[in-house]
Amino acid sequence: MIDADFIKQCADPRLSVEIVQQFVQEIGAPDHLQVTVKSGNRTFAVPKPATAEEALDLTKKYVGQAVVRVGLTQYPAGIGIKNADELSLKLFDSCENLRMGTAMFSKIYRIATKFYGNPRPEAFEDAMLSYASGYYEGENVFYAEDPGDVAVWKQAPGTQEGTGENEAADPVGDVMAAGAGEGGQLPADVPAEDPNRATMRINLSGIKDHNVEVGPASK
Repeated sequence: MIDADFIKQCADPRLSVEIVQQFVQEIGAPDHLQVTVKSGNRTFAVPKPATAEEALDLTKKYVGQAVVRVGLTQYPAGIGIKNADELSLKLFDSCENLRMGTAMFSKIYRIATKFYGNPRPEAFEDAMLSYASGYYEGENVFYAEDPGDVAVWKQAPGTQEGTGENEAADPVGDVMAAGAGEGGQLPADVPAEDPNRATMRINLSGIKDHNVEVGPASK
């Protein structure tokens, strides 16, 4: 589990330590150099980078032609950039990646909570789904306006939602090579995608129906 002191140093201060720990655990990135490349429903096998420089080169290679998620929080690498040259090694600095990822998630969490009208665990689940897909209620949530000062549900210290002993994890790092060409190359028939529509695989074992659409659960 990610260290509480590290969270206090690097994560968005509007999120509790427990929420950040749950956020990072459900994303499931195996290390801070993780690069996940997807196109549509395909997750492509790409070389595992050994250094931040290799991870950055890999990210630059695929941003603009596929969805690329990076680092500890599997932050969407295409957000807020016009071309790949704007990407930097900060994406693979653990503290900086946690800062960016939790800041984005914090905004999404407030959007979901505002939709419900009050703090509740369901808003956390919706926020996780929206961070995974990039959309909430049909809107690109990464570019959505921050609702501002919205109180969110906070887990009690020492607890984690939906992490029972018998619940199977489904980490982002468990990539599938289906449809990938040799060496992780994208097939020629795969169209370029909006790099900001950042679908990814996350462990949402606390949600009874994993096939629900992004959006609020039934009230």
